Amino acid sequence: MGRLLAVKHRRRSARTLGCALAAVVCFTFLPLPAQAQQAAESATLHGTVRDPQGKPIAAAIVSLQAKDSAQTVTAHTDSEGSYRFSPLREGVYALRAQKTGYSNAAIAAFFLGPKETKSIDLSLAGANTSGSQPATAQAPEFFDRPQFTIAGVTDTTGLGGHGSDTIVRTRETLAKETASLGKAPSGSPLSASAAAERALRERVEREPQSFEANHDLGKVLLQNGRSREAMAYLDRAGEINSGDYENAYDMALANMGAGNYDRAREIAQLLLPHHDTAEVHHLLGDVQEKLDNPLAAVREYHRAAELEPGEAYLFDWGSELLLHHAPEPAVEVFTQGNRLFPRSVRMLIGLGAAWFARGSYDQAVQRICEASDLNPDDSMPYRFMGKMQSAESLPSEDLVERLHRFVTRQPENAEASYYYAVGLWKRQKSPHDRVSVAQVESLLKEAIHLDPKFGAAYLQLGILHSEQGDFPRAISEYQKAVQAGPQMEEAHYRLAQAYRQVGEVQKAKTEIELYDQIAKESAQKVERERHEIRQFVYSLRDQPAPQIQ
Repeated sequence: MGRLLAVKHRRRSARTLGCALAAVVCFTFLPLPAQAQQAAESATLHGTVRDPQGKPIAAAIVSLQAKDSAQTVTAHTDSEGSYRFSPLREGVYALRAQKTGYSNAAIAAFFLGPKETKSIDLSLAGANTSGSQPATAQAPEFFDRPQFTIAGVTDTTGLGGHGSDTIVRTRETLAKETASLGKAPSGSPLSASAAAERALRERVEREPQSFEANHDLGKVLLQNGRSREAMAYLDRAGEINSGDYENAYDMALANMGAGNYDRAREIAQLLLPHHDTAEVHHLLGDVQEKLDNPLAAVREYHRAAELEPGEAYLFDWGSELLLHHAPEPAVEVFTQGNRLFPRSVRMLIGLGAAWFARGSYDQAVQRICEASDLNPDDSMPYRFMGKMQSAESLPSEDLVERLHRFVTRQPENAEASYYYAVGLWKRQKSPHDRVSVAQVESLLKEAIHLDPKFGAAYLQLGILHSEQGDFPRAISEYQKAVQAGPQMEEAHYRLAQAYRQVGEVQKAKTEIELYDQIAKESAQKVERERHEIRQFVYSLRDQPAPQIQ
């Protein structure tokens, strides 16, 4: 719900405009001043404006606007319907074409690379064409037609994996954690103080039939995470003014937050005929996912990204595909998202997780490392690196170098010390390399010092001692691992092996029995989760979309 609240600030301006998507979105980088143009790696945009029959339209006005800029540059099409903008800087742009007697065509966002020449053709439908839809109801032409089709869903009984069960589990873990990145709000949600809330309540008591008073109190309660309480005031506001879009949208949010998913879906679907917007489709996607309708959910996320190809909508669409075991389509969506939003850390993380799900470890590591380089102080990319290396016998040099940077920048982070220790341990050429062993042991002890309940660090320390032949010390560390994490399968198994090495047969037997029990329960849990997350059935197309070259 937080990510939806984070975009709500757009709605008041959208209502004033009448239809938010009819407006051109602003993006960065207009043409450079004359002196700077000479030094820039300039790009070029050109194309043709045509009517529905494919005939060129002369004298159409084509407008180009860049992010965070109020300036718009325009061009007129020639007798062949052609337009051209050059030179342009690298960046994200919005494009619009219009002519009297025709409906407008708008592209919400597209990316121009340095020295790139891009061709975008626009089609203007006749304003009075019977049955035609306004341009804003169509997919923005920037939006490369997806090269896949989601045809249905199936259970995951026969779900395969690339390699061992460890890799399959890691893949599923990364998919879930990628999806969770979309659940966090992009900024701190608005909240009202107790005094402000009290003032709003007093106003509702004085003016019980005031739409504004009821709506404002309901919205504040909703933003403060009190969905069920907010519903009463939003419902009352809806009774007073049933046609208010923002209040109806908030009612859907509140019902979803309160677990009334059917009611939330009903409200959102009632909004669509007059408010066919990205945020309504996105809300419907969230609700359909809650109702265990993943096929309907992914189509809503797709539609939201078509209508408004912003970072959040593209990310959530890709995450939904990845979560439901469709890595190839997820790679396509995250790649497009990275092209449009090259500074988005989580988009690169999603792309890395999708490549990992496809079995492309090198590609996955490259993308996660790029995410880390964008913001070296962000711990999230490092966590993904750490989980990836757990499924590989030999981590890449680039990955280990980034984990070293993690420790350097966050010396008080127990995970940083642990992940770097594991990377060094896996990279060492021999378990008898005294320098590497000493360094790994020091890092693991530091992780435990920072987090005395870090079971995985105790386990890795036990493995280190075991491979050195020091079984008494290994047993001690394994015991601490079991104490910190009683359900840790590997700790029980390795403890049993260590007991055997020192002749403690009965203790070894007890640990093996515990291991068998926990492993069985874990396998059953994994199987349940796999059935709960149904797999998308998809097909890939062969030809790219012709609109953008």
